[in-house]
Amino acid sequence: MTAPAAIAAPNLAAAHAGRAVAHAGGNAVDIALAAMLTAMTNEPGLVSSMGSAFITVWTAGEEPEVIDGNVVMAGLGRPRSAFGGGLHEVTSTYGGGVRLMAGHGSVAVPGAWSGMGTAHERHGRVDWSEVLAPAITQAREGYRLGPAAATYLALVGHDIYGWCEDSAALLVPGGRVVEAGELIRDEPLAQTYEHIARVGWRDVYTGEIGRRMVADMDAHDGLVSTQDLERFAAQVRDPLRLDVGAWDLATNPPPSVGGPMLALMLGALTRRSRADWSDIIDIQRRVLGYRVGHHDVSPDLEEAGWRALEAAQRYGLAGLPTSPSTAHVSVVDAEGNACAFTASSGYGSGAVVPGTGLQLNNSLGELELNRLGVHALPPGAPLASNMAPTVGRTPDGRVLAIGSPGADRITTALMQVLGQGCLHEAPLQQAVDAPRVHVQVGGALGGTVVVDHESDPGIEAAIAASGLPGHDHGPRSMYFGGVGAAYRREDGALEAAGDPRRAGAALVTG
Repeated sequence: MTAPAAIAAPNLAAAHAGRAVAHAGGNAVDIALAAMLTAMTNEPGLVSSMGSAFITVWTAGEEPEVIDGNVVMAGLGRPRSAFGGGLHEVTSTYGGGVRLMAGHGSVAVPGAWSGMGTAHERHGRVDWSEVLAPAITQAREGYRLGPAAATYLALVGHDIYGWCEDSAALLVPGGRVVEAGELIRDEPLAQTYEHIARVGWRDVYTGEIGRRMVADMDAHDGLVSTQDLERFAAQVRDPLRLDVGAWDLATNPPPSVGGPMLALMLGALTRRSRADWSDIIDIQRRVLGYRVGHHDVSPDLEEAGWRALEAAQRYGLAGLPTSPSTAHVSVVDAEGNACAFTASSGYGSGAVVPGTGLQLNNSLGELELNRLGVHALPPGAPLASNMAPTVGRTPDGRVLAIGSPGADRITTALMQVLGQGCLHEAPLQQAVDAPRVHVQVGGALGGTVVVDHESDPGIEAAIAASGLPGHDHGPRSMYFGGVGAAYRREDGALEAAGDPRRAGAALVTG
């Protein structure tokens, strides 16, 4: 029996995967998992299944929850001399310039499979094999490389994916980076998905896949160990709740960074009645200045997050101390179930679990998430995360699932879309399409500050009035994320909105 649902996904094939599972009787969680697994297959470089996953679920008639499958620091049982190796530096012009570390030493303990498996066990309706089936087909029969992945690979393909035999065979065949529109088939990945469908997701941690991964780490100065994998388990957390207009929103709580920063920005927006571009720039500068100068260097992200939220609730932003690579799926079904799922594998390490097609994250090499230094955290400690999958309800029966990829632009993109949609009742697609700004803070407040923005006269006037330098990325740049939103109206009608910045797809099943 088909379950009507609104689906927003990174690409059309991922949305169709969700629709196939809806037709099989799946609910919002099943649909979101199938769509994301397909995106993890056909958006190489942008996201893979061997990174992080945050899944916010609000089942009709129940309380919301966040399933935290974030990556953690690797190295349990490794000697101290093992830390600091297995890395090579990569610089790219992406987003105006980024520096990162790739290689086996950049790989954190992957959490996505535990997060997805936990979500399915708690909320899924169809068989696990049904959830994986569309991704298996996509990997085996092939897919045309999309423009977002092609753009990213054109910048980093050789440096990140050209050195490892398995990843080079797929993405840099014969020394040439694959281009948009090329047909890519990944039979090793299809076979791995079939294995996981048959024996279960835990094999990634305690079975053959986990053993292959650790052996490869041992051979190439990586940190992920048998102890890391055996001890990892996704956490089920109470979400961070906030009121924005008529909406009761539930988002990613501490120790995530994305959810608390989003809550701080939206809280400030609600206090400013009809905010304009100058207000948005000011709020972002103050919140992100606090984040870079204080929050991200805190030894305890969970404590720092709750402390900042409490201070802002009492004193507003005056209470704060001063000083690419993700994918998102949103689903709301006709029963009123909502699932917002954001996943990330960082910029990609280039390493692949041999013979499996599973591309590994580079989360330990994302310098913006490791502000205490590369390999500085104790093994088992969660890394900072920008991801903020959010679900919400109103008293009149409306339901929303929303989120975005985009590294540190996730929270600023969601702040602007939710501000327009929840506070000012803008139509969903209009709020997603509207131009965006992101204040880039290079250090503590008062350090280097640049306003990244899309082309818009109102934004340009506000930047000039602020006295800050601006960087125009042109219209609708993928740098500013790819918001996907699914929505049920008060009359039960379903709607979905995809972001044209990343060729996002939106559809409603029937």
